Formats: sequence, structure tokens, C-alpha cells
Amino acid sequence: MPLPATDVSYLEEKGIKYTVTIDGGMICVILSAFQLPSGFDRSQADLLLRLPGGYPDVQPDMWWFEPPVRFANGTSPPATDVTETHMGRNWQRWSRHFSAGQWRSGVDCLETFLALIRNELGRTNGRAA
Repeated sequence: MPLPATDVSYLEEKGIKYTVTIDGGMICVILSAFQLPSGFDRSQADLLLRLPGGYPDVQPDMWWFEPPVRFANGTSPPATDVTETHMGRNWQRWSRHFSAGQWRSGVDCLETFLALIRNELGRTNGRAA
């Protein structure tokens, strides 16, 4: 279950530092020092993507940060209060999901997923108190 070549090409073309491992039957991609938009309590954190068997035909679901990411005012974004251990590290789970039909098998890829994550970070950050 390697990472698809299109995803590897995208990450390498963008100069994104990453590692790929298999954990619990999932392709786990860690993006080191993922840049966060302003308004959070840090400028970067490691981002974990757990891609299911069958990816990219099967859509990914949720993502995780380590260390945990909070708003600059110290409050937590919604649906980020669960901590999970993966690959020996404690990760803050961001419980976010694609809408029905939003993931297009054969079209969408890691680039699409990262665009969704960046969009959600910006949208969520706009709700900070």
C-alpha cells in the first residue's frame, strides 16, 4: 500500500517534507512542520493523514495535529478534543468529514485533501472567539 505516484509527485514538487508508514492497515503520511494560518497558537505543527485501504478511490476522513493546535486566545477549535495515539505519538484529532459525493474517485488526491484541510483551517479560524 504505497502512496500513489501522483501524491508523491505533488509533495516533492511542493517541497513538502513528509514520511510515509503503514499503521493499523492505514497509509499514514506525516507532513512535518505543516504551516498554519495566522490566528492559531503556533505557526506550524506536524500533520498526520491516515489514508484508508483503497485510497484514493476511498476517501480519507479526519486529520491529526501534533502538538495540539488551538486558537491564539487559547480556546480549542470545535471537534478537536480527542487525543489518539498513532505511531507512538499523541495526536489531536480534527473530526472533519467530506460531504456525500464531495470526494471524486479517480479525480481527487492528496492535493485535494490538503486544500480541504487548508480551507477548513481558515474557516474554523474565522470562528475564533
